[in-house]
Amino acid sequence: MINRWFSIKKGLALPHKIWRIKMVFSSSLFLFLFLPLFLLTYYFADKKYKNTVILVFSIVFYAWGAPNFVYILLGSTVVDFYLVKWMSEQLDGKKKKIILFVSIFINLGLLLYFTYANFFIENVNSSLSSMGLTEVGWTKVALPIGISFYTFQTLTYSIDVYKNVHKPLKRVSDYLLYIIMFPQLIAGPIVRFTHIADQLTERKETAERRFDGFLRFCLGLGKKILIANVMAEAIAGSFSLDAIALLNSTDAWIVIMAYAMQIYFDFSGYSDMAIGLGKMMGFEFPENFNNPYVSKNITEFWRRWHITLGTWMRDYLYIPLGGNRSSNKFRVYFNLWTVFLISGLWHGDSWNFIIWGAFHGFFLVLDKVFLIKILNKSGAFVSTLITFFLILNSWVFFAIDDIDTCLLFFSKLYSFDFGASQFLYENSIFWTFLSLAILFSFFTTLNVGTKIQAFFFDNQSRGRVAYSALFTTGLCLFMISGCYILSGQFNPFIYFRF
Repeated sequence: MINRWFSIKKGLALPHKIWRIKMVFSSSLFLFLFLPLFLLTYYFADKKYKNTVILVFSIVFYAWGAPNFVYILLGSTVVDFYLVKWMSEQLDGKKKKIILFVSIFINLGLLLYFTYANFFIENVNSSLSSMGLTEVGWTKVALPIGISFYTFQTLTYSIDVYKNVHKPLKRVSDYLLYIIMFPQLIAGPIVRFTHIADQLTERKETAERRFDGFLRFCLGLGKKILIANVMAEAIAGSFSLDAIALLNSTDAWIVIMAYAMQIYFDFSGYSDMAIGLGKMMGFEFPENFNNPYVSKNITEFWRRWHITLGTWMRDYLYIPLGGNRSSNKFRVYFNLWTVFLISGLWHGDSWNFIIWGAFHGFFLVLDKVFLIKILNKSGAFVSTLITFFLILNSWVFFAIDDIDTCLLFFSKLYSFDFGASQFLYENSIFWTFLSLAILFSFFTTLNVGTKIQAFFFDNQSRGRVAYSALFTTGLCLFMISGCYILSGQFNPFIYFRF
């Protein structure tokens, strides 16, 4: 049984070559060539050329992973800049609305075409085939990397300028920099125009910020390489139909727990690296994660998970739909559920993501109706456990594209066949890092981090010791992660496709 399992896993391993050509932050190409070359060029450049350096390297960064799409990205960004500039000069409110509509249409049109054209045609052909009709001929559209994050940021620019929240940028190069700055282009965090507009033209770079940025980058790199990648490699191929058929309930729960840790440390690690890189350049990007697995309800989870997406959805979708201002409670619930259906659609062009969004929307509505009251009465430990249980179930829809395969996996989870694990019980490295992942995921419940920080940094002499220890820790994390990258080939990134 074990040999059969491993033969299936080996046959279904992720396509490493796909990931080798992408310049993700955790690749050897980025760490040992692109980043050192960028930092040397940036730090030695005159202040007036620093933005130009970032822009040039950002174009190279994107073109390396998507050479066929970089022209679309640059072209649409330049067009949008001049559209918004023209809009801001209009005194006629009707003309301003028309120009805003054109800007939104172009940006959303690109997202809808590249993300959902294949999904639409596949469903049309499925319907035609079931009726015995000829299917539509179609060449599949490739998905440009980072298209969703690009779209969110262009929308915030046009909408915020329209609402006079902030004046438009004066130079097209500054707008290009805002949109395609390489630390946050591929996977966020979603940086709103109002948050970064002033930093594009004037920002303060200090040695302390660079130091903090370096530490944050190393922490994110360690989370990605030493936890997320270990989880990913251990369960590679586990969500295929053949592999699921061999699972018992013990295996199924181990797999989904490992996946939960993989996706959290994968995405939050990447966000940490992006925030760290930004700090090294003098930018302050918004936080994107705040220990989401300690949440006591799904509403709290969405205040802690992918924070910039949640707040974007709230401010640009939920509130414009009416938010919770309506006296009709059912209208409020409908608005909330609609937003999370759209959130599911944003994550991918398949039904599993729509179900995933509907799942979270459903429990957010239940929170408003009665669930939070019940969970609050059950105590912190029980409410956290129940919420984490719900989140684990939701990740099944996120991990598996095919609905029938999802249902098979759920049948394994709830078959109550809790026998000995068939494959993971002998993997000591996996269990060590899974234990560390669980510990770090629930670490804040002890409030230890705050107490340690207060002890060391409230005193100058202890502060110097702490900084030395932190720098050494960061350097060790960087070196260990670097060695792992150089010695291995397995380096997937879940959110690269969004």
